[in-house]
Amino acid sequence: MLHLRLIVPVEHTDEVVKLLDSSVGTAHLVVLPDAARSPAGDLVLCDVARESGDELIGGLRRLGIDRTGSITVEKLDLTLSEHADRAEEQAPGEGADAVLWEELTEVTHEESTFSVTYVAFLTIATMLAAVGVMLDNAILIVGAMVVGPEFGPLAGVSTALVQRAPRLVARSLAALVGGFAAAMVMTAGFAWLMDAFGLFTRTMVEADRPNTSFIWQPDRMSFVVAFLAGIAGTLSLTSSKSAALIGVTISVTTVPAAANAAVAFSYSDYAQTTGSSEQLLANLGGIVVAGTLTLLTQKALWALQLRRARAAGAGRGRD
Repeated sequence: MLHLRLIVPVEHTDEVVKLLDSSVGTAHLVVLPDAARSPAGDLVLCDVARESGDELIGGLRRLGIDRTGSITVEKLDLTLSEHADRAEEQAPGEGADAVLWEELTEVTHEESTFSVTYVAFLTIATMLAAVGVMLDNAILIVGAMVVGPEFGPLAGVSTALVQRAPRLVARSLAALVGGFAAAMVMTAGFAWLMDAFGLFTRTMVEADRPNTSFIWQPDRMSFVVAFLAGIAGTLSLTSSKSAALIGVTISVTTVPAAANAAVAFSYSDYAQTTGSSEQLLANLGGIVVAGTLTLLTQKALWALQLRRARAAGAGRGRD
């Protein structure tokens, strides 16, 4: 279940209450007249089944409540109520399959910001990966993958493409390209510094490194793995299964590839730089393509599910 907290201008309260009353999957409607002060208006509280949430939020936005008042949505971990149980039974489809597009857009918008914190996380992850590839240490590589925040902008690109939001596409691409550029430049400087202290050597770059050599030797499986990871990552965002996202970050080699490209470039090993860059682009491309196709598929399947549920409801009404 989702909990909606609405601040509604007094003149629109009747419209909002009528919308909430007529929406399938709603329960626990509360109206507190003149409770809100900034902005001024009535406070309207309501619980709604997740599968009905996107349509209801869309209706509230069409009434202009997001402009004249406010719409706040919270997730409820536990609701003990027969009214809530009936609301979820009446709502079409399954909550796990429903996509809250407003929530997804907001989350990816926040994760796609080119900020100091985002660049810091990506740079630290890339430097950790640089140490991992130089020591041929798979554990450090996995740790670097977990730290890397690059899935946010990738999901932002996919979401923006499906929602046809060019500004969010540009914002996400700026964070993605700018973040990796900054991280790779600083990692190259980090490699030169480590070399000056004798901790990195050219011999380490030229060694076989059996545990991490795949990073600069991309093949068709690199795209396949990234594609599957992109599907899993997108599903983890749309279904709020955030734990699955950790496995996604570990399965792709975006950060290690960027790290190896930067280190190899600092030692003028352009063959490894090229191979690592190809690995990076294959992973980024695979995730974006998979994420976009997954969202498009979810959108189409959910629309079909809603049509079937409404048709079934109409059929029961005639009987």
